[in-house]
Amino acid sequence: MRGWAVVLLLVVVGCGSNNYNPKPKGFNRVDLKPVEYQILPDSFPFQMEYSKQATILKDSSWIAERYWFDLYYENLGANIQVTYKPVQNDRNRLEEFLMDSYRLTSEHKVKAYAIDESIITLNNGIKATVMELSGEVPTQFQFHVTDSTNHFLRCALYFKTATQNDSLRPVINYVKMDMLHMLNTLTWDQ
Repeated sequence: MRGWAVVLLLVVVGCGSNNYNPKPKGFNRVDLKPVEYQILPDSFPFQMEYSKQATILKDSSWIAERYWFDLYYENLGANIQVTYKPVQNDRNRLEEFLMDSYRLTSEHKVKAYAIDESIITLNNGIKATVMELSGEVPTQFQFHVTDSTNHFLRCALYFKTATQNDSLRPVINYVKMDMLHMLNTLTWDQ
C-alpha cells in the first residue's frame, strides 16, 4: 500500500493549478560592427565608397546588364542591388530609367503603408531621390541619382529573411547609413 500512496501523492502534486504561459518569440541578436569603407574597383563608370562588410557579387539575373551588381552583407542577410545605366545624353532614355525606378518602388504599395520620397543634396553637390518604405515590404530603402546626361544609378536594400521589419530596424538603419555614405562619396567618370 505504501507504493500506492507515493503514486497518489505524485498525481495530486503534479496536477496542481500551475499556469504555464508560452514564452514570447525572441529575435536573434545582431552585432553591428564599426563601419569601415573601401573604394569601388575602377572598372565601373562611377566611384564610391562601400562597406568593407559587403562583398561585391555580379548580378546573375537574366536581365542583368554590365554594371549591375549586389553588395551582399552575409552576416546581416542584407543585399543592396546596384543598377547602373548609361544615359547617353538621351532625354527619352533618362525618362525611361526614372519611370522604371518609380514603377519598381510603387510595386510595393500593396504592403507598404507609407512611401516617403525626398530629394536630397549630397556633400558632393549631386541631388538624389531617396525613398523610404514602411510596412512589411521586402525593400525598406532605395535611391536613384543621375547627372541627367551620362549616368543613372539606382540602389535598393533587400533582406533575405521573413523577419518582420520592426525587429530588423537596427540593421536597416545600419545599412541605410552605408547607402547614404555611398551617395555622399559618389563621383561619375567622365
